[in-house]
Parts: sequence; C-alpha cells; structure tokens
Amino acid sequence: MSKGARRIAILVYDGVQSLDLTGPLEVFATANRFLAHAGAAAVYTIEVIAPRGGIVTGISGLRIASDRSCAEFRGRADTLLVTGGDVRGVFRDRALLRWLVRASRRVRRLASVCTGAFLLAEAGLLDGRRATTHWGSVAQLARRYPQLTVEPDLIFVRDGNVYTSAGVTAGIDLALALVQDDLGHDVALAVARQLVVFLKRPGGQSQFSSALAAQAVAPGPLKGLPEWIVANLRGNLSVEALAARAAMSPRHFARVFREETGVTPAKFVEGARLDAARRSLEDDALGLEEVAARCGFGSAEHMRRTFQRHLKVVPIDYRKRFHRRAASLPARAGAGGSA
Repeated sequence: MSKGARRIAILVYDGVQSLDLTGPLEVFATANRFLAHAGAAAVYTIEVIAPRGGIVTGISGLRIASDRSCAEFRGRADTLLVTGGDVRGVFRDRALLRWLVRASRRVRRLASVCTGAFLLAEAGLLDGRRATTHWGSVAQLARRYPQLTVEPDLIFVRDGNVYTSAGVTAGIDLALALVQDDLGHDVALAVARQLVVFLKRPGGQSQFSSALAAQAVAPGPLKGLPEWIVANLRGNLSVEALAARAAMSPRHFARVFREETGVTPAKFVEGARLDAARRSLEDDALGLEEVAARCGFGSAEHMRRTFQRHLKVVPIDYRKRFHRRAASLPARAGAGGSA
C-alpha cells in the first residue's frame, strides 16, 4: 500500500448481487486510473473479503474470488463496504455479525449497498441512524428495525460516518459521492464521465417510483389501494377518503398503510404525484398548470413548491434539462407557468 493510500474493503458472500461489488469497485479503480493518467499516485487500494475467504457464488451464478477471509482482515481501513443480494445465507451468521461490529471500529467509513443494510442493522450498527435500502425492501427494513429511521426514496443516505445506499446500481452513486468527498468534484465527474453514468441522477437523489413501490406491496389489507392511488392522482386522496375506500378508520388505515408500504399515506401520494409530474415534464409539452392538474397538485405553484422541496429544482428548469425533445419544444400558452 502506497503512503497515503485509502484502503477500501468490500465484503461479499454466497448470494451477493455482483453489481453491488463491481459497481463501486469500478468507481474506485477508475479514480485510480484517472489519477495515474494525470501523473499522480493511486489513492485507493481495493480488496475483496469473504466470511471464510476463497470463492463465493453470486446470486446470478457468477463466481467471485475473494482476496482474504474476514479473519485475515487486520489493521485499519478507510472504508468497509457491505454488499447486498440474497442475505438469507449470512443474515444469522452470528460470527460474521460480531466481526462486522469489531471491524466497524477500525474503519473511517462504514457503508452498505442495497440489502447489505440488513446486515448492518442486524449487527446493531444502524441503531438510531437514518438509512435506506432497495425500494422493494424499505418497508421490511422499517418493520424489522424500528430503531432506524428508514428513508425510502433516497439513492443513498449519510449519517455520520455510516452510509447506506439503495439497490444495485445505486452503489455506483454512493461510491461516486465517496470519491467526491475524498478527491473533489472534478475527479468524481471525470470518473462518472468515464463510466457513462450521472454524477448526480436526473431529478436529484431519489429512487422513488410510485408504480414500482405500489407493485411491491403484497396483497393484503390494502387490497390494491397503492396501485389505485397511482392511477387516480387527480382524485381526493386524503387520508379520510382513502381510509373510507379501504373500509378502515383513518387512524387504523394510516397505521396499516405505513406498515405495508414503509411510508405514510400522505408521503406516498405526494411521491406518486411528483413521480407522475416528472414523467410528464420529461415526455410531454403540456403547460405547467395542465401538468399540475393532471397529476393532482391543483396548481402549478403547489407543484413548484413540491419540486423545490424534494428535488431542489423548479419544474420549468427540470423540463429544460430533462425533456427528451427539449430542443424542439413548441412555444405555447402556459408553457412557462409558475416557476
């Protein structure tokens, strides 16, 4: 290891999602190559560790050769990153969980990708913290670990020196953020360009997809209500109206909805409307008032405030940047709306 190098350790196991490993690994390795091209020394040393070392088999069947076992991981490291995938095989591995606790004391940063958050949570390393995971698992994470504050719609979350990211390719977003913290914006942007990915995703750091989130809710007490919400954004979607549709009292409905989806009814509705408005601004040439009405915001001003709060951008600027035919958008009444 060269002087000043940052040691990056990535934990894998049988059932790992291979992109949770290769995505972040390529980000750190590409940063090294960029620095070498600029005549600077490599910053990162990267090693892959597994509970018992040797070869592990990913969820796709890909065989991955680790560099060493957890027991052979000694000394300090800059970053320990726990991958996700099918964690059932290691979820109750008490020796591995105890090792995670010990190893966390020897690293500057602790991170997880996707369902790797469940391993950190089971080890108690996320207690009292904000965290996220794959959108399809956020409700389970919130139910299983009430001592966490689960952020269901973020690509990654930083709480102190602990980082958690959403599913699969979100590990790339997380690794780019770590590179930016370490080496600055210009290097991180160069890495993103080389890998042909966004340094920051369009629309901000959100993984929310109302349609996907609705599909993830298992059949049960809500009886398809999340899908109905997504299809009826212009309607009355107050807690009282939704509770009546579900034949529950508002208080009971709000509790059941959060248990089943991981978010409150109001947050789900707002996210669904925001998601629909983003798609409309990307695909259509409708005026902002028309988009706002179609998506249930009621007014362009209400939509503007929602965009500003969640995405840190106003709708007109979002359209200018992300419309698929922005260069040929026709001028029309109301196209400017209230920005």
